[in-house]
Amino acid sequence: MTTTQIKSITLESFLKESYIDDSPAWEYLNGEIHQKAMPQLHHSRLQLKLASKIDSVAEKGQIALALPELRCNFGNKSIVPDIAVVFWDKIPYNEEGEAENTAISFPPDWTIEILSPHQAMTPVIDKIIHCLEYGCQLGWLIVPDDRSILVFKANQTPKVYYLNSEETLPVLEKIEISLTVADIFAWLKMR
Repeated sequence: MTTTQIKSITLESFLKESYIDDSPAWEYLNGEIHQKAMPQLHHSRLQLKLASKIDSVAEKGQIALALPELRCNFGNKSIVPDIAVVFWDKIPYNEEGEAENTAISFPPDWTIEILSPHQAMTPVIDKIIHCLEYGCQLGWLIVPDDRSILVFKANQTPKVYYLNSEETLPVLEKIEISLTVADIFAWLKMR
């Protein structure tokens, strides 16, 4: 993660910068500007497959959308989760009935982050906790290097799920999917 500290920049000033949605995206955290890590193959594959799996159930029933790299501005931060799952009734629409083509100004209902190689874990956990403090129900931190998933719920101790665990991972209520850590990391096996 690249960090550039600019003295006295505000969130409003940050959001006016033209480069913030360049790839990889930039985030505003605790008064500092950070560029997200450039994803590699494992990260991209897990992001694609997981968002598709969630959407295969949630979008069909108009329950929620799983949106990769959606900018979320709230609580004096601007974050871009790897996957933001947002309940259907919270999605802003325009007069034509299309989803507004903007960032959202509230936390996702479920935030999912995938740790990239050489990425520090603490700032990523801080983003998940920030989401939970503002009303997010569930956070996942997927750690490919040790094949684990750290699950966060509001007002609960985080729990680590390991590859050898047969426990089903918690998901949002109403999204009827059943996934284990092994299911998720099996997406990396392509032969």
